[in-house]
Amino acid sequence: QVQLVESGGGLVQAGGSLRLSCVRSGRTFSSYDMGWFRQAPGNEREFVSSITWNYGRTAYADSVKGRFTISRNIAKNTVHLQMNSLKPEDTAVYYCAANPDGSRYTYWGQGTQVTVSS
Repeated sequence: QVQLVESGGGLVQAGGSLRLSCVRSGRTFSSYDMGWFRQAPGNEREFVSSITWNYGRTAYADSVKGRFTISRNIAKNTVHLQMNSLKPEDTAVYYCAANPDGSRYTYWGQGTQVTVSS
């Protein structure tokens, strides 16, 4: 099993910044992707960003490109999401997830609330 624990959410004004962290523990895999997703009230969960653990290749949703940056700390088994220039529409519960075999995200964290006020 894999455990994912997010932190760093909170309340921020529009234009502000937050940094989310996700610590992974438990079973390890030879290569896997780590991702961030979010879900706003009344909306489906949506992809935000991902990073490959071995090579650090990144991907972003169009809505966050240029504002969010994903990174990983291999020694600490941690993934970060630096969120700048936050907008009210970024308000959501943010989830960290792990894709151990390249096919689908199997493991999920409990989520952390991000609220951006206008």
